Amino acid sequence: MVTTTAAADPAADSPPLAETIRGLGPLVLDWVDLRRRMLRTPGVQVAVRVGDELLISGALGTADAEASLPLTTAHLFRIASHSKTFAATTVMRLVARGELRLDDTVEQHLPELAGTPLADRTVRELLGHQGGVIRDGDDCDYWQLMRPFPDAAALGAELHQDDAASFDRNLHFKYSNYGYSLVGAVIERVTGRPFADAVRAEILDVLDLPRVHPDLGGADGPDPGELAAGHSLLLDGDDHHFVLDNPATGAMAAATGFVACAEDLSAYAAAHVMGDERLLDDSDKRLMQRTESIVTVEGTEQGRYGLGLELHTVGERKLVGHSGGFPGFVTRTFVDPQDGLVVSVLTNASRGPAHELAVGIVKLIDLARRTPINDPSDPADDPAGLPLWTAAGFGRTVVARLGRRLMLLHPDQEDPTADAIELTVEAPDRLRMAERPGFGSAGEPVLIARSEGADPAAGAVDHVRVGGMTTWPEAAFRARRREQMGRSARPGASDRLTEPGP
Repeated sequence: MVTTTAAADPAADSPPLAETIRGLGPLVLDWVDLRRRMLRTPGVQVAVRVGDELLISGALGTADAEASLPLTTAHLFRIASHSKTFAATTVMRLVARGELRLDDTVEQHLPELAGTPLADRTVRELLGHQGGVIRDGDDCDYWQLMRPFPDAAALGAELHQDDAASFDRNLHFKYSNYGYSLVGAVIERVTGRPFADAVRAEILDVLDLPRVHPDLGGADGPDPGELAAGHSLLLDGDDHHFVLDNPATGAMAAATGFVACAEDLSAYAAAHVMGDERLLDDSDKRLMQRTESIVTVEGTEQGRYGLGLELHTVGERKLVGHSGGFPGFVTRTFVDPQDGLVVSVLTNASRGPAHELAVGIVKLIDLARRTPINDPSDPADDPAGLPLWTAAGFGRTVVARLGRRLMLLHPDQEDPTADAIELTVEAPDRLRMAERPGFGSAGEPVLIARSEGADPAAGAVDHVRVGGMTTWPEAAFRARRREQMGRSARPGASDRLTEPGP
């Protein structure tokens, strides 16, 4: 099931990026839902915006697979390590007001940790995962929901142990949830408020986001009925999802506790775009977004990190943001700080494809923004019924308008733009693939055959021939495939779908 939130009517002076994205909404949501079904993911929320304008929003699949509860755009997801961006942003606001310094040490604000291996770690080192702090403690089976997440007393006890630091300061990038739990404790000590209250005052109230919550439970937590269910990991193709418990995260909320819907998460993320100074001025945002660590393992770069933000490159875009992984949930947000693009994808299954889907959405947007190879076809000449989805024995194809380009895509793939090829219109139902080198059918025609007696303008398609291969609307292809399977299963029939030639 798909539910969508309609975006506002475009203003006359909308920027080109927003115009492009607005036209891609149906294609983006259809592709996300296809990948969701192919990867057996119960539910996916998507939000795409430019600055303060929400351009695409959708909810696909189910909020609870066991209860067959349809997912909506209002359901709340665990966004897990996105929490680190909220904690880091709160720290930067305190720094801007002179209430905290990035070079302050842990023991300056948490004197109870004096004499421990973590006493000399600085706030900046914690934000950039350069403090060498143990990742999740000696017994982190709370991630398997075998026991509660640590409370302040349990966390404090572990941080007093000799192995609370795995490395010396600034020796290696070492991702640490305990390190960010320490950041949360510092925020509490500096502000004199519980972490949730501090973040609400510093961020959520400023941005008017009352449905973003720093954790479950308590007076600040959401109504349980608002939550999407998290679903278990699929070990293999024969496994089945089941619904997982959804606990509070105790003293680890600054590392992993937050819940939000995609629309609200993207609205928060937009405050990290340059020129938006509701939370931070641009100089502070540049500091957060600067490369603090290049993570290289055995000569291969694994990623980059700033202060509370992951740094990514997709195509030519330099993106910041974060991922999140929690039992039953995987999430991803990308922000382009320069042109204001924000993409948030939330999934409610362990090992859900949030990163893959977010990257694919960015690539679709950028494909649509490229200058056409040939003179662009007039959209008024486009075949009726676009985007036009068809299927054949080798997978699906889709003909769609992406910005000024008419394209043939292969949407079964993780990257929906892989092997995409531009089309020109030669006649209402005759298209031509661009000339280029490759292993496919470049330069050949794409012919659309309408149902007998149908008006071409009505869009009723019988089949499409792509480089000589016939493809059908998916319902028709599935029916043909069932017929083929039935023929091969009859007594005495050949095991082949077609009889062999001479």
